[in-house]
Amino acid sequence: MDSEIATPEQIAEQLAEHTAEDKMAKDSKPTKSNKLEIAVETTKHPKSLPANESYGFGKFFSDHMFITEYSEVLGWHAPRIQPYQSLRLDPGAAVLHYGQAIFEGMKAFRGDDGKIRLFRPEANHRRMVASADRLCMKMVDFDIFVESLVRLVQTDINWVPTKPGTALYLRPTLIGSEAFLGVRPAEAFIYYVIASPVGGYYGDNIETVKIWIERKYSRAAPGGIGMTKAGGNYAASLIAATEAKKRGFAQVLWLDSSEKRFVEEVGTMNVFFRIGDEVITPPLGGTILPGVTRDCVIQLMKARGTPVIERPIGLDEVIDAHIRGDLKEVFGSGTAASISPVGALGHGDELITINGGKVGQISAELYKTLNDIQYGRIPDEFGWTMEIPLGAQK
Repeated sequence: MDSEIATPEQIAEQLAEHTAEDKMAKDSKPTKSNKLEIAVETTKHPKSLPANESYGFGKFFSDHMFITEYSEVLGWHAPRIQPYQSLRLDPGAAVLHYGQAIFEGMKAFRGDDGKIRLFRPEANHRRMVASADRLCMKMVDFDIFVESLVRLVQTDINWVPTKPGTALYLRPTLIGSEAFLGVRPAEAFIYYVIASPVGGYYGDNIETVKIWIERKYSRAAPGGIGMTKAGGNYAASLIAATEAKKRGFAQVLWLDSSEKRFVEEVGTMNVFFRIGDEVITPPLGGTILPGVTRDCVIQLMKARGTPVIERPIGLDEVIDAHIRGDLKEVFGSGTAASISPVGALGHGDELITINGGKVGQISAELYKTLNDIQYGRIPDEFGWTMEIPLGAQK
């Protein structure tokens, strides 16, 4: 890397201060493939499109993928759209031994007006750059990033679902591809994007989920990589999620690793608590992923005049608020579900029911507003969406 590795705290601070940068990046981002030459090889064996009701999440993959490679001699080179296929990796590749793997999750939405929109690609790119810095990886610049998304969606336009609530999920991924067994950063990388049509997370109506309060396992520790979207973070979370599901819960509420006192995240999402008239969310500080949807939620609540505070919140405070009758809502935010209301928290042998197990007012309003912006039903006053040109591409 050309510069010193940023600390988790520096990365979290950088990611937390991006509202103005979003606008600057949006004003300058390309909307057509006029800067980057991308070779396109279309498949000779297109797949059958799955039925809308069978989408689920991540079960099907579109016909094509974007891919480009990096070496210290050539830099990023040979960007191309090609038929979806297996990667060619040496068995000694860094990603297989030392976990140099990061990714992003985002969606292309087909609006009620027929237009297809991306949602805040600048924020996803900035977070991916920060993740790459922390894992000593070389990330593509914004022009390549956004063009990889645009050109893949344009090539697989028929894979963008039309049913309300559905979308084409995009998974930009960066891996260390150099083959070696010494413990050091890789010097060769592969960046690729794959796409998957996904259904509405809840179907037609938003629903609550039950969450288990996790006291045994930890998601992240200070000084670690909790603020990155690294594959290792998700691998480490699987055992807790699996055990929670065996107990009848959808996911887990993560607590801090050192004392198991303070709330950090819920499942793979950021978490918000409505206590009295305030909404509280844990602050970014190195162990929490700086969610793009989290930032949208904060901006939307501030715009509507809802008091929202970023501060540490202890589990005892949450339980005490429930006992007093002040715990009005709990919800998670993330790309997959947008807003995920929590109807109950499993606390040992006790089940803490929130708002009678029903969706809260703020959760419902945020869910509707975000969806309306993403699908073009209401004006995008925040400048979050990017329309994908649908004309012929060279």
